[in-house]
Amino acid sequence: MTIVPEGVGQDGPGGLRGSNLRGVRAHNERLVLSLLRCQGEMSKAELTRMTGLSAQTVSVIMRALEDDGLICRGQPLRGRIGQPSVPLGLARDGAFSLGLKVGHRSLDLVLVDFLGGIRTRMTERHRYPTPDAVVRFADSAVTDMLSQVGAEERARIAGLGIAMPFQIWEWWRTLGVPAEALIGWRERNIGAEIGAATGLPVYVQNDATAACGAELLFGHGRKPRDFLYFYLGYFIGGGIVLNGSLVPGRTGNAGAIGSLQVPDGRGGQATLLDIASLSVLERMLGAAGEASDRLWDTPSEWHFPPALVEAWADAAARAIAAASAAAATVYDFEACLVDGWMPARVRALLVEKVRAYLVDIPANGISLPLIEAGTIGAHARSLGAASLPLSARFLLDLQAFASAGAG
Repeated sequence: MTIVPEGVGQDGPGGLRGSNLRGVRAHNERLVLSLLRCQGEMSKAELTRMTGLSAQTVSVIMRALEDDGLICRGQPLRGRIGQPSVPLGLARDGAFSLGLKVGHRSLDLVLVDFLGGIRTRMTERHRYPTPDAVVRFADSAVTDMLSQVGAEERARIAGLGIAMPFQIWEWWRTLGVPAEALIGWRERNIGAEIGAATGLPVYVQNDATAACGAELLFGHGRKPRDFLYFYLGYFIGGGIVLNGSLVPGRTGNAGAIGSLQVPDGRGGQATLLDIASLSVLERMLGAAGEASDRLWDTPSEWHFPPALVEAWADAAARAIAAASAAAATVYDFEACLVDGWMPARVRALLVEKVRAYLVDIPANGISLPLIEAGTIGAHARSLGAASLPLSARFLLDLQAFASAGAG
């Protein structure tokens, strides 16, 4: 969903080149930027070959993008016959974007550059999210964040993306709050309100879908063409990538894997959400007399009893393995990627356990997916939110440039 405040063009404030791109020229410039996003630095000859455009057209596009500061020259490639080739790549400072994660236990706002690097981050913890608190935090944090950057950087901000759970009001029991505490979410258009408060174009997406999009756009290493993505936050959620394209679904909630029924390890059934979410670990920590609120302080390192964390990871892994096998009966995903708000070592432990449990699941008639760790980490949701304006302003549909990049 895209919300553009009155008086702000779809291309956002700042007068970047996107404001006058139309038709074929817009498509070709987006194609070049998307290939550079996907492949890294490339020479004019490589871009000509991969786009199918004429060398003259590619030269014109590259000149225009360089003039706009969206791409920059790399180091000359020497050692070949003739003049050294000079590759071009995305300029880190060519564009910026803001990403807001609305979580069940915290709010995060990040300022991200064109390469997906987080420049600034602000966070606020809460017991549960309310619309008023989210709008207030977004307005204040955006103002503070923009006051810390120069005029040129502000002019290059593409917009604000929001990654948030859908139907928040339905989770009052699980959050342990009165129903009326969350009912305000049913009627409020949070994107429109934040857009009006900040004056920025706003793009809204389901939080787990946004995290999956961050993995697809900014993730490291080779990505499978088809994968199911698990993100473990307060609740576990998911995303779907088919043929290199993020699939949000009809309602934007595709990959709502947390609602899937899986074995509970005691002979019964339970939802994946009630076994593999961090809310479960939070309750376990509280029952053990640990300061469970520290779970949300920093995801880079946990200082909790290892046996307790391992017990949670073991149950979560068994459930995720069952969900992965169930998903394989619907679509033959090449892989399932697992990421979340946790230290890298805990993620590695979880992935190892999922693989072990998956081996023991009968797979007659289906091909079980590979189990791999995600590469973005804890801040995938806020980074995914920030990717929304960048994609909308400068890139082709993910499927288009992933397919082009596959050649």
